[in-house]
Amino acid sequence: MTPEIPDDDGLQGKVAIVTGAGAREDGIGNGRAAAILLAAGGARVLCVDRDVALAERTVAMIRDAGGTAEAFEADVTRAADCEAMVEAAVSHWGRLDILDNNVGIGSRGNVVEEDPARWRRVMAVNVDSMFLACRAVIPAMREAGGGAIVNVSSISALRPRGLTTYSVSKSAVIGLTKAMAVDHGPEGIRVNCVAPGPVYTPMVYGRGMAPEARERRVRASVLGVEGTGWDIGHAVRFLASDRARYITGQVLVVDGGTTLRGPSRDT
Repeated sequence: MTPEIPDDDGLQGKVAIVTGAGAREDGIGNGRAAAILLAAGGARVLCVDRDVALAERTVAMIRDAGGTAEAFEADVTRAADCEAMVEAAVSHWGRLDILDNNVGIGSRGNVVEEDPARWRRVMAVNVDSMFLACRAVIPAMREAGGGAIVNVSSISALRPRGLTTYSVSKSAVIGLTKAMAVDHGPEGIRVNCVAPGPVYTPMVYGRGMAPEARERRVRASVLGVEGTGWDIGHAVRFLASDRARYITGQVLVVDGGTTLRGPSRDT
């Protein structure tokens, strides 16, 4: 007998929160791409950002394409803000099914060079924010009968390259992902992780990047192609969807094969 093959990924009618959903101007960062793609699949998306104007631009892009979204201003390093964003999503749409934990910042240097205050700030933004967001989201997912959480890590967790504080923080994201997958799998909540490689996003080109540096990043990929926010967004959408119903506690590396080669400070 021919099995029944679903013709969609089960996002229709789901409610999603995407943190760090804004981006500079009309640029496509990882969070904005995920928000747009989740909405394109039929999910209703709360676009969360500390700069609400950036989130509002993402919402406008979603609505222009016929999707449903609202903007919400929050600093996800604060527990009260995380609780408020969950309340907003449930207030708008009555449930919560998906969380894309996308907020993150970087730092260069080794432990001797790193400033302790900077260390604490990176940990707060990259790790504490995900803990606090999940802590606020999971009770609402229980009420909905389950859900999917996608945490954004980095290949720097898998291949350290002179970004020690950042690498440690992103390694912690992977550990958090696996622990929560075990803790909350029996409740129907899947928890997975995306580890992006050197993708070209507004966060990167907003700081300025010389053409030769950008070309080195392209060559670092065994495919010889440049990654973008869309590549990360598609990975998030897949892991959040019903197509990934039998996947939890996993790290999906999206790097064009960059981690198959030796480490370099340029990638």
